[in-house]
Amino acid sequence: MLFDTHAHFNDNRFKHDRDEAIKNAHESGVSYILNVSYNIPSLEHSLSLAGRYSFIYASMGIHPHYSKDMNDNILDKIRSLCENKKVVAIGEIGLDYYRDLSPRDVQKKWFIKQINLAKELKLPIIVHIRDANEDALNVLKAENAREVGGIIHSFSGDVKMAKEAIDNNFYISVGGPVTYPNARNLIEVVKFVPEERLLIETDCPYLTPEPFRGKRNDSSLVRLVAEKIAEIKGKSFEEIANITTNNAKMLFGIR
Repeated sequence: MLFDTHAHFNDNRFKHDRDEAIKNAHESGVSYILNVSYNIPSLEHSLSLAGRYSFIYASMGIHPHYSKDMNDNILDKIRSLCENKKVVAIGEIGLDYYRDLSPRDVQKKWFIKQINLAKELKLPIIVHIRDANEDALNVLKAENAREVGGIIHSFSGDVKMAKEAIDNNFYISVGGPVTYPNARNLIEVVKFVPEERLLIETDCPYLTPEPFRGKRNDSSLVRLVAEKIAEIKGKSFEEIANITTNNAKMLFGIR
């Protein structure tokens, strides 16, 4: 039983075999998938996938890359879409100073507004952070995001950052990079994170784990992430699969 807490099956890389890839993942032992929205078109597409598959859930939110496209009408649309029971989180939202595809002040503005929407709707948030660790954590603390908590997705910080995130009611989600040869820092984070605060993901079609790095990622490969974490933690694969699945179900209120 595996839970991929971060997938993008609405991405164009799946346009020719989306249903086949989803069914293959489910048949390979992935019991739950959270399909995560990131831009305006992906909102309804994610919800459509969740409607078609009983094991797919959706999150509604706008990635910092697309903050420049945001306005209050879009925020109202997200609020309305969240009335659907298959929506279990707001995200992915956050700050990305690596590509700076939206101005940083605009990223912060809509990060804050979406945090406040999550608090209004009592939904956890899925947070994207790249080259913006200090600013992102400061926003989360200033806006009292611990009230709803959530996930630091595809975690790439250090142990100190992981501790601060956990102290503020966030889970640490680990993906394919934990399998890479240069993953020493992330391995230390996995050793540190308490089992009850650990989640797994693919971020498919991105961040494909070894030995398939360079190819398109999909939810079936979340098994490789769980296997690597089991190795690091000195646990069985089955234990890590059950722990991370139950953590995700609790966070998202899935029975």
